[in-house]
Amino acid sequence: MPDSPADAWFRDQFQKHWRDAAEKVGRFNLAIFGKTGVGKSTLINTVFGAEIAETGIGEPVTREEHLYLHDSGFLGLLDTRGLEIGIDTDQIITELGEYVARMRRQPVKEQVHLAWYCVRANDRRFEETEASFIRKLHDLGLPVIVVMTQVVKVGDNYHPDALALKWEIEALDLPIFEGRVHLTMAKPDDFAGYPSHGLQELLDASFRGAPDAVGSALTAAQKIDMKRKREHATAIISGAATAAGAAGATPIPFSDAVLLVPIQVGMMAGISVVYGIEMDKAAIASVAATASATTLGRSAATNLLKFIPGIGSVVGGTINAAVASTFTLAMGTAWSVVCAQISQGRLTVVDTAAGSQEIRELFLAELKRQIARLDIRAR
Repeated sequence: MPDSPADAWFRDQFQKHWRDAAEKVGRFNLAIFGKTGVGKSTLINTVFGAEIAETGIGEPVTREEHLYLHDSGFLGLLDTRGLEIGIDTDQIITELGEYVARMRRQPVKEQVHLAWYCVRANDRRFEETEASFIRKLHDLGLPVIVVMTQVVKVGDNYHPDALALKWEIEALDLPIFEGRVHLTMAKPDDFAGYPSHGLQELLDASFRGAPDAVGSALTAAQKIDMKRKREHATAIISGAATAAGAAGATPIPFSDAVLLVPIQVGMMAGISVVYGIEMDKAAIASVAATASATTLGRSAATNLLKFIPGIGSVVGGTINAAVASTFTLAMGTAWSVVCAQISQGRLTVVDTAAGSQEIRELFLAELKRQIARLDIRAR
């Protein structure tokens, strides 16, 4: 479905702002280890989304080509191929050490920020070779979080074998982050009735263990904590509303409302980044959301002003600071709702009339609700 000239312009501006926002956010790089079959892929795909599985085995980052980096937007996932912990430990550590040392000379987003070491509950044992591997990861300067996978939980009660293994590992006094093992079940077992659990706690620990400088990247990359995403989006919306208010400090004629465009488009792009939505999908969605207000030569974002009560009756009127600020707040909140739905897979972004209509209806319904809630009126 081809863009109109106005939509094409809006999409182009949105993409520029998205790239700028994504560059500021950077990338969270996680190294993940564990024996074959512990459920690393299921854990990663649940916390960070199925896109990781689609990236294949990633790009080799060492000469030996056993250490690979999956680069999926705001997440870099470091993994090994063809080597087994306990058998090839020294080779893994050598390759990893080479990479970690090299990356420490690079910008923060290129460095390795955290390691997860996974242990399967059903194995019911933890070997000295695994303890040794964790010590060596720590010696490389990596915070190590130990994750027990496939832990059965009924109500508030964990399987006793999983608890026994957890206590056994913690009693070894290994250099693991915060000294505790995190018990998880990444996917619910609907047949047996066992729920998913432990992922939020694991994510919270990862935020505490990772450098503060990559907190925004981790927020964008993860798919399970919508509250964190909303908080980051709210901060962007607040900043944009303040900037719009400053622009309207000297009242803006309605005919010159295009002056608010960079603020509003930048806000929408920044919110899309927080929710981890790919640039092309976010751009399609943004055009769809605002398309009903598009006219040639003017941004859809500012033409949405027509939804403010009384605006149509004002001739030669102006937008003052209060209207500019609160309307931008309403736009941002409505767009955040759309992005949350896309991030959780509840809203499909497809460049078709049907897909665009669904996005547009949700955005406009939420925009009108926010305008009413904030009591925005033409002044």
